[in-house]
Amino acid sequence: MHLQLQARLLSERRKSFTTIIQTFSQLISPSSSSKPHFFSPQFSTTTTLPPSKEHHIPETPNSSLSWRVEKLPRSEPIISAFQSWMSDGLAIRRNDIFHAVNRLRKLNMNRRALQVMEWVIREKPYKINEFEYASLLEFTIKLHGTCRGETLFIHVPPEFQNGLLYNNLVLGCLDKGKIRLSLAYMKKMRQLSHPISHLVYNRLIILHSSPRRRKLIRRILTQMKADGVAPHPSTYNILLKLEADDHNVEGVGKVFDEMKRAKVDPNEITYCILATAHAVARLYSVSEAYVEAVERSQTGNNWSTLDVLLILYGYLRKEKKLEETWVVVKGLLHVRTKSFILAIEAFGRIGRMERAEELWLEMKSERELKFTEQFNAIISVYCKHGLVDKASELFNDMGLYGCKANAITYRHLAFGCLKAGLVDEALKTLDVGADLTASAWVRRSTPWLETTLSMVEIFAEMGDVENANKLFAELKESRYSRYTFVYNALLKAYVKGRIYPPGFLRRMILGGARPDAETYSLVRLVEEFRP
Repeated sequence: MHLQLQARLLSERRKSFTTIIQTFSQLISPSSSSKPHFFSPQFSTTTTLPPSKEHHIPETPNSSLSWRVEKLPRSEPIISAFQSWMSDGLAIRRNDIFHAVNRLRKLNMNRRALQVMEWVIREKPYKINEFEYASLLEFTIKLHGTCRGETLFIHVPPEFQNGLLYNNLVLGCLDKGKIRLSLAYMKKMRQLSHPISHLVYNRLIILHSSPRRRKLIRRILTQMKADGVAPHPSTYNILLKLEADDHNVEGVGKVFDEMKRAKVDPNEITYCILATAHAVARLYSVSEAYVEAVERSQTGNNWSTLDVLLILYGYLRKEKKLEETWVVVKGLLHVRTKSFILAIEAFGRIGRMERAEELWLEMKSERELKFTEQFNAIISVYCKHGLVDKASELFNDMGLYGCKANAITYRHLAFGCLKAGLVDEALKTLDVGADLTASAWVRRSTPWLETTLSMVEIFAEMGDVENANKLFAELKESRYSRYTFVYNALLKAYVKGRIYPPGFLRRMILGGARPDAETYSLVRLVEEFRP
């Protein structure tokens, strides 16, 4: 396999892991209004924490050419790094460039990566092949757009205008959202008998993941088969994630069945998606079975999988496993702030508030408190237990650290007030939070939805149909109401409020939820209030 395509595959795998973390860490704490890139052309994820500091272990000083490039001041020309390397009597080899470009890609230092490749093509420190031109093309498109990329492609020596270069050109066009242009180049690839990478089809699926375009995905998969592109786990992982984000557990099961029929082996990413989808749907026994599959399929101590396991053990209330996983995380060379946040929230979920507080103090001593999501983590734990005074104290401290409360902060505080029986304060806090901007992504995130459902359940116990319905509307808009327990929570509000809701079962079924035994029991109770 070509080095550059290997790099793409490795990058895609890393991005897949990161996607799981960013999307599934939403299960605990979405903290920003930024949209994850899982459904953007990149199929990557930008977390709310600076990626260069939180995602990658720094290399040993001067240990590699990559380190010298990364540490160059922005004003320094790229040649300084190469001169420094060669002045130490070290030759510049393809492996050094390959490693440097991979690191720069991961760190999103695309401009530096382009400068590296331009220098290599110009100075030719070793025999140039398609890898160098493919990398140059990739970063040219990222920084200067498809027109510049097409011009560069034309000027690449003919012997290097092969399948690798075409795949990079198509991927670059897709990254820029140029679907028609990409399809035209794919047609030319077929004419030239160049193989099309599964990464191209993955990107096409993601670009067609919106509800308006979703029907075209089946056509893309058919074309993928017609082109003889072998089914790949990453493709099925994307399809599984699409169904999971729609809160469609049945759809998740169907995709997984298709994956098995295609004889594609699931990987740890697959099992992470399956386990989390079923945990969110409160199908804990099924989720536990998939968690065991994650444990069996783990390839080393990957921080991404460990973070997902922190979340899942919190859902499944497996305190011992949670502690064991945290010990493994702490043993990594670099413990991310995000891992601290997930652990705090996981211990809070299982009721170990004192342990969550210990981790908060540990994070506070080891890390600079500069992210709102750090405060949101411990605030959410206090609010789950109705400890509004402690949560309010942290809320007041946020400004001292330069952090500003966001819509999620106020949503947690509103829930905490309700738990403490402070209904008026809860409603006022909800109104304050409503005035703040929260992206559609945040409002669709599982923690936001679960907190909202918890408030619906409290209003239901009070028989407050009006406020329960207001919050239920948010759940319905995000399709979270496809879970039967969400409609049941609303139905309890009608029972407690002694109000008959005409056509409730019909609305529930049309909303995608299946009535269960609890639903029918509640319906029988509410029938007594029929006028």
